[in-house]
Amino acid sequence: MGCGVSKQKDSGGPRRRLATIGDVVVFLPGLRVPRSVDFSQALAGGLDKGVVERLLALRARVVDMAMQESAAALKPKRKTAAQHGSSSSTANLLQALEDYLPALLGLVKEGSELRHRVQFVWANQEDNAEETTMADVWYEVLSVLHLMAMVCMLQANSLLLARSYGDGYAPRVSEESRRATVDVFLKASGYLDCAIRQVIPQIPSDLRRQLPMDLAEGNLKAFSLQALGQGVDMQLGLAIDSPKATLAVKRRLACEMVKYWHQVQESIPELPVSDGWGRKHLLFVKWKYAEAKAAAYYFHGLILDEGGTEKSHGMAIAALQTSEEFLKESKRTSEAFHATPPTSRCPTPFGTAKYMLDKIPKDVSSKVRINQDLYSQERVIGTPPPLPDFVLALKPDDYDLPPLDPLWNKEDGHQ
Repeated sequence: MGCGVSKQKDSGGPRRRLATIGDVVVFLPGLRVPRSVDFSQALAGGLDKGVVERLLALRARVVDMAMQESAAALKPKRKTAAQHGSSSSTANLLQALEDYLPALLGLVKEGSELRHRVQFVWANQEDNAEETTMADVWYEVLSVLHLMAMVCMLQANSLLLARSYGDGYAPRVSEESRRATVDVFLKASGYLDCAIRQVIPQIPSDLRRQLPMDLAEGNLKAFSLQALGQGVDMQLGLAIDSPKATLAVKRRLACEMVKYWHQVQESIPELPVSDGWGRKHLLFVKWKYAEAKAAAYYFHGLILDEGGTEKSHGMAIAALQTSEEFLKESKRTSEAFHATPPTSRCPTPFGTAKYMLDKIPKDVSSKVRINQDLYSQERVIGTPPPLPDFVLALKPDDYDLPPLDPLWNKEDGHQ
């Protein structure tokens, strides 16, 4: 059977901890990167030499590109987002992973005796002393799918950083970039959904308990849901900018976003908060959950305020005041998130966040004053009305493990 072990790195001295991770719109833990393994020795006598060499070449390419991406994040100063998470570097790494996966799956095809021959080693950027080794191909498959998803999250973060377009306007996040990230988020969620459905069940329960924290099923589900929640955030921001989108559409999207972030909170396993990454992850979820509730109560309040009764106006004020409280909470939590090591910078607000920061304080003050004048009531601080419950519309991309690389057909011919 395969075995798992975490051990201290044997050479090269202590690994360097990340001090800062730059501008963060999309949170992800430090990249897990593969270490070199010797297929030749482990698979000697079990496979055709050409197949072994193909596996070696494909994995070596992944190792090299992943290490480059990881090294970029460790640079103390990065002038632009393009140095880490750039479209070209991440696209190349994603392609390398997609090329490697069909070849790797041949080691676990039905009846294969090769599943436990290779000791696969992965290390995490966020971990100063440990790397995880398991002699199980399914661990390698799980790690590959996780890295594919994290590469997509890097792409999304890069797309959502403000850029100058040389048109005389201030740097901004373009509509095109925001639309593109929705597809990227769905792709990331699809990879993680596949990992949960098709890979985790293949790993024995005793080995599952030895998986590193970021490969735990709860974390995989939480990040899959996070991708969907951030995808809805982009949709809401685009709806806010569209003169054709109704208040009802905006409210629905905001309420769906609340449900996604609630599910993230429900799914995420208990994280060690003694290190910065665990605390940072929890703060990110808390920040985005509060931000989503601020938006949902705001649009709900505006719709209630369209009612013609004193009761509807009273509920509207309660909803809008609740929105303002959640906005304040999200700002406090955002500051705590960025200050938690490894520190990060808060990019210029755009989309939903910018709209909420601009509109909520003004609209709440205005609506409260108008309703007080109408009904001679004191400021209402009552229980907020419940938010409408909508069916979640955004789903992960359909993604299943790919068919085997044709090289395995040739291998079968040799046997």
